[in-house]
Amino acid sequence: MPQNIKILIVAGARPNFIKIAPLIEEFKKHRNIKTVLVHTGQHYDFEMSKVFFQELKIPKPNYNLGVGSGTHAYQIGEIMIRFEKVILKEKPDLVIVVGDVNSTLAGALTAVKLHIPVAHVEAGLRSFDLKMPEEVNRLLTDQISDYLFVTEPSAIKNLLREGLERKKIFFVGNIMIDTLLRYKNIFLKRKTLQKFGFRRRQYALLTLHRPKNVDYKEVFRGILEALTEIQKRIKIIYPIHPRTKKRIKEFGFKDKIKRMKNLILVKPVGYLNMLNLMGNAKLVLTDSGGIQEETTVLSIPCLTIRKVTERPITCEIGTNKVIGLQKENIIKESLKILNGKTKKGKIPKYWDGKTAKRIVNIIRKKYEG
Repeated sequence: MPQNIKILIVAGARPNFIKIAPLIEEFKKHRNIKTVLVHTGQHYDFEMSKVFFQELKIPKPNYNLGVGSGTHAYQIGEIMIRFEKVILKEKPDLVIVVGDVNSTLAGALTAVKLHIPVAHVEAGLRSFDLKMPEEVNRLLTDQISDYLFVTEPSAIKNLLREGLERKKIFFVGNIMIDTLLRYKNIFLKRKTLQKFGFRRRQYALLTLHRPKNVDYKEVFRGILEALTEIQKRIKIIYPIHPRTKKRIKEFGFKDKIKRMKNLILVKPVGYLNMLNLMGNAKLVLTDSGGIQEETTVLSIPCLTIRKVTERPITCEIGTNKVIGLQKENIIKESLKILNGKTKKGKIPKYWDGKTAKRIVNIIRKKYEG
């Protein structure tokens, strides 16, 4: 008779929900494994949180810590204080954290201080830019984790270079792709394009929210000037992030936005609608991490408006290209794609929809012997 295992799964931001859905589903297949879901409340807006639970059929969280927005120090501190009580009450055998948000680091730190083993899903990714808050979260979480589940070979090299033991590292593939492939037939049939009045391959999709892009007035201005030129050639749909909306108002860019007749700003959309927009686009312009991976699997050209990426495999064999923040380069690379010069990508190893199964099998083997 296999021993009973109790696992706390921590999630708190939009990308986390996509990653935990297949894990919870896979754990359900094993009667001796009990999962307890902890939602930190880091993203508490409906479109940022609740809609994901509905669309991805994630069970209602056992705990909602309700932390909300705030500075990095506030969020991490509050999550730790509230999560500690949950751990002490539940006494889990393992805590699983995913991705690279504040909830990830806070969950891992709290667990390790209470001598509970930690598994980090999506370990080892590195941008080598410590000014990115996510990079700090990734580095620290990996150092204190007992299981390091990685998505691509570069992550293994990074972890070994940082002195982590090889026996802790497991190449399992990309769990976000489990969710994408599971819902592919559903999201491609959605009427999202009709809702916004678009036609397949006749528009570009934009996401832009990183502090380095939108918190610096001149950088943001340059990106908007590039978009001014691109939207003359193709319509651009932009599900706008709340922080970016705030900066547009603060920097006095409202008129600049209004003058772009082909830049269509919409509220944040749910996961399935976002994938539909992505899968039917001519081009995706982004500063998001996960979108670089999703576009690679969907074979959609992706231009990453950043100086670096922590997901190099999306550029090496995928459809992604990192193009920096310079206006001229953003325009040049976008026009190349609009003129038909696209690169044909391949799908990386283990991005096959079976990552959750690999993770669960490794955990079972460790605990059940």
